[in-house]
Amino acid sequence: MAGLLFGALALMLVLGMPIAISLGLGLIAVLIIGDFTYLFPIVPQRMFTAVDNFTFMAIPFFILAGNLMARGGMSKRMIHFVEILLRRKPAALANITSGASLFFGSISGSNPATVAAIGGLTIPYMQKKGYPSEVAAAVAAASGTIGVILPPSIPMVTYAVTAGVSVGTMFIAGIVPGLIFALVIMQAHRFICAKYEPADKTAPRLTAREFSAAFKDAGLALLMPFIILGGIYGGVFTPTEAAAVSCVYAFIVSKFIYKELKASDLFEIFVKSAKNSAIILFVISLSAPFGWFMTNQGIPGQIATAVLNTFESKIALLFMINVILLVIGLFLETQAVILLLTPILLPIGASLDISPIVLGMLIVINTSIGMTTPPLAVNVFVANSIAGVRIEKTTVAILPYVFILLGVLLIFTYFQPILTFLPKLLGLPLD
Repeated sequence: MAGLLFGALALMLVLGMPIAISLGLGLIAVLIIGDFTYLFPIVPQRMFTAVDNFTFMAIPFFILAGNLMARGGMSKRMIHFVEILLRRKPAALANITSGASLFFGSISGSNPATVAAIGGLTIPYMQKKGYPSEVAAAVAAASGTIGVILPPSIPMVTYAVTAGVSVGTMFIAGIVPGLIFALVIMQAHRFICAKYEPADKTAPRLTAREFSAAFKDAGLALLMPFIILGGIYGGVFTPTEAAAVSCVYAFIVSKFIYKELKASDLFEIFVKSAKNSAIILFVISLSAPFGWFMTNQGIPGQIATAVLNTFESKIALLFMINVILLVIGLFLETQAVILLLTPILLPIGASLDISPIVLGMLIVINTSIGMTTPPLAVNVFVANSIAGVRIEKTTVAILPYVFILLGVLLIFTYFQPILTFLPKLLGLPLD
């Protein structure tokens, strides 16, 4: 049954069907061929109950908050603040892109949104500075990987609901690896991009007055992640309520303090946010009956048993988990990867005594790297649309970053206290 189910899914994908439609039609085909038509009434029930979830309401709110920030001048002020700190460094614009992505990603919770918001502002400047267009696009796409690793993170919300773990613990677990990712990418710029932009020692040195002015200007934008996380862990509101608060905060700051958000902008922002949210929630909705049927037929357990019998070494199993996630992440959208593989990987992780929080972080990090590698490569597609360059060129330019990030992933995989240090320090549950 597992071969029939995944074979039907693969056939739909080969025929060029969107992932959500592939999941739905693949399941229907299996129900008909396998004489499970009596289960048809359960399909719409599972679709509805999957998205009828309070926690999933955080997804459209975080998307809306990111769009409000991008249009309302908050992301622009973040970039300026990072710029004054890094302008004398080699590959300054590349580092500014990564530094600003760190701040914006810690609010938007989305890789493509981070690439679009930050890359849309910095890629043209990099091109003017002499960066090849494909390198500028690669810098923005690689920097965007930080978006879903730092909290809040839309994939973390999806995983937490699917695995039945705490959203808050997932958010805290993402802080250390997210910061490490950002620092590693910024160090990589020194070797990859410094030849296009050497250190500019003629740039004015940062003064206390300039720092104070820039911090004052960007302070309200930089404060947003602390409001979100502080409110969650201070018991003031839930992650979903935090997402709603971030929308209200972004609107008030952009409209009444920065005064860059116009009433005429709101309709476009709402439509864009609704479309992006609908895509994600549609995938979640159609993944639910597919995942339920897998569980009903005992497929996750069968696969877990086969994998455990094949690879007896914990080191080999952890390596294969990463390989599976990376390969499937090349072809499937992040939400689909999480919803399909979490039920399969959880029993494998349990047999290896791997915390569900650690497993969740490995899934999120793998899928984030997958957004930089074709054929899906969402980050690259977004960056290319801004830079106006062919994907083949950007694919080659981004390979050094991909290899470096894979090395960091292996460190996280085999030195798991890096992922659990902060949750343990705060006394948060890891299961």
